[in-house]
Parts: sequence; structure tokens; C-alpha cells
Amino acid sequence: MARKATKKKRGLVYLYTGEGGGKTTNAFGFALRAIGHGYKVIIIQFMKGWEDIGEVKACRRLAPECEVYQFGRKEFVDPKNPSPEDYRLAQEALAFAHQALKKRPKLLVLDEINLAAAFGLVKVKDVLKLLDKVPPSTVVMLTGRRAPRALIDRADFVSVIEDVKHPAREGIPARKGIEY
Repeated sequence: MARKATKKKRGLVYLYTGEGGGKTTNAFGFALRAIGHGYKVIIIQFMKGWEDIGEVKACRRLAPECEVYQFGRKEFVDPKNPSPEDYRLAQEALAFAHQALKKRPKLLVLDEINLAAAFGLVKVKDVLKLLDKVPPSTVVMLTGRRAPRALIDRADFVSVIEDVKHPAREGIPARKGIEY
């Protein structure tokens, strides 16, 4: 017997995690799909400060439907010893996400928030509080490795990307326009 669809009081949460590549690329693909239908998309990147990557450049060309904001340094975060700046930027990104929800985008991407939470740059309970405020008209996408169990449990849709094979292990460097 088919269940009746019930109206949700909050927006859906999609979560992409795992050690395989393509989580951010997947999120930008969802963004492209939403923009194609004329919807507003806001992408907030945690721990990323590299503007010379294809998906950021493309999103900026799709403005005003697509907005992308980066809250990170150009250097990778040291997971064993994050800098005070890493904490500050992650907190700013989470505060910015609260403000972004007020614009009621169709899609809000919180790129690398899973890893930011796993590193302790943001508190999982604070991410959950943000998710409680998502309006029914907005879908939130969480990406990043090592998603904390509480975020997985809270999400409505979860995919784990497995690392089976990668060209870098064969000595093939990342290529502009393909991997970045």
C-alpha cells in the first residue's frame, strides 16, 4: 500500500560523504540543474579559498542565480592542528549560512561542512540548529568526507562516495578543467 506524501515542515537535507572524489562536483551539478530551471542557488564553501577552480568560475558567470562564497585559506587545514583562522573562517561560514537561508534559495550547498564538523571547526549541534531552520522550499546539500553520524542521521538522502581508483595514485596530476 502506497504511503501518502506528507508536507514537511522543513526543507530536505542531502548529504554526500565518503573518501571518493566528486562530492563537490556533484553539488555543483545539482546547482546547475536548479539554475537551469530558474532557481536561486547559494554555495558556501568551508575550508576552501581557491578561486581559480572551474566550478567557482562557472558559478560566478551564472550570477545572479548562482552565488558562491568561500571561507577558507589557500592552504589545507591541518586536521591535527587547525589554526585559529581556520576556526574563525568556519564560524563565519556557518553564520553566513544562517543569513543565506533568509534569501530562501531553492538550493543551499554547504560544501565541506562535513569535514569542518569532523575537524571540530564547527560544532555538529550548531549545524543541526541551522538545519532546523531550513524552510520547506529549500534543499540543503552537505558535502565532505567524514560526515559525523548525527548529520547522516538527520539527512533525508545520503550517499557515500567510495574511492575505488584514482589517477593521482598512478602519478597523474590533477588537470585544469577536469579535476579543478
